[in-house]
Amino acid sequence: SSWVIPVTSSFGVSLCCVAFVCVVCVCIVAKMGRGGDDSIHHKQPLDNEVEPALLRDPPFSVKQLRDAIPAHCFVRSNFKSFCWLAHDVLLIVASFYLASCLDQSAVPTYLRYALWPVYWFIQGLFFTGLWVVAHECGHRGFSASNAVNDGVGLVAHSFLLVPYHSWRISHGKHHKYTANMELDEVFVPGTRSAFTSDPSDKTPLGNLLDIFFMLTIGWLAYLFRNITGRPYPRPANHFSPSSPIFLPSEASYVVISNIALLMMLSALGSCAYLFGMGAVVKFYGIPYLWVNFWLVLITFLQHTDLYVPHFRGADWNWLRGALCTVDRSYGSILNHVFHHIADTHVCHHLFSKIPHYHAQEATDALKPLLGRYYLQDETPIAVALWRAFCNCRFVEDIGSVLFYKRSLKDEKHLNKPQLSGPPTHQHTAVSVHKSVKNN
Repeated sequence: SSWVIPVTSSFGVSLCCVAFVCVVCVCIVAKMGRGGDDSIHHKQPLDNEVEPALLRDPPFSVKQLRDAIPAHCFVRSNFKSFCWLAHDVLLIVASFYLASCLDQSAVPTYLRYALWPVYWFIQGLFFTGLWVVAHECGHRGFSASNAVNDGVGLVAHSFLLVPYHSWRISHGKHHKYTANMELDEVFVPGTRSAFTSDPSDKTPLGNLLDIFFMLTIGWLAYLFRNITGRPYPRPANHFSPSSPIFLPSEASYVVISNIALLMMLSALGSCAYLFGMGAVVKFYGIPYLWVNFWLVLITFLQHTDLYVPHFRGADWNWLRGALCTVDRSYGSILNHVFHHIADTHVCHHLFSKIPHYHAQEATDALKPLLGRYYLQDETPIAVALWRAFCNCRFVEDIGSVLFYKRSLKDEKHLNKPQLSGPPTHQHTAVSVHKSVKNN
């Protein structure tokens, strides 16, 4: 058997191919890193001035922030949520259908080689959108009913080979302890003492290879080995009911997640038996890798940069940690496909039950009250990734307010950000590089 859906004419095949090209062109021209509200920007502080959000408790309360948001933004509509779910499912199904036309004999070989990567990229985007909807279920933001949240989330995340309940539990702890060196669950900085060689000595090629591995296998390394997670007294992962990540009362949820994953893996195995492993890799496997790419990229840049602190002990509190989160735009098209998980992430950390279709309005309502405590970075995504990865290597073993350092040659007693605040669109990559070097 072959995994194809008949197309009655070469004209139909050509139409499918043109549709693919049009969609990918629209995605490519999206201006990554230049979206958002131009009326509110962070100004670069002068000299060594540090933004108040980094060193001082905010002058507002959670209640004041909540009161600033229109009440309807907290309403979770089953109808709207299921419409967005249907939106993502239909896009995925349509992409599957179009891809099934690519191996038809009417499609020239050169065009086939060109269009399969287009499918992988676009389907990866649509898979990521579905991932975000399932993530919203884990936060109880999809529906007011926990049964609906867990039912949709379990199916959607299992389709993407995510252990829904296991990740929901650990991710909930991340939101509860954001920027806490002892208790946060993801992208917890390493410390100076963990390095035997200076990380700043790595060549650009070495850094590029490390970024590649982070964006391709980083998600799986986190699930299986708790890489970048908080240290536990024994090995931790997201699949063992006895993993130290989970309480004994949560073990049954881990088992449910594992059963759902086994069912999905069985379905993929059946497809491989019926249509061949190559078909499964082409239609599902490579888009799945794109999901992992976007997930790690977005999460890394939400919580990692030179001006984002981490805390120990009494200097940490929930509100302070939640505000150490960065909003970044990936361009209007990708923001839409990703359900604004990246450009409204500060609001999401403050009020995670707000559904994504109200997140932009809620963010706009929060900005005037947050003021300079609102972290929004307009640096182009590729530049921000390189800056954060190459310069955010470790924090000190001692201290209660910690900023990233890049070299073991940096003085231990100096604990200040190498970059005082998020650059605006007026700051070029060159000026950012100079700011890092001078500090």
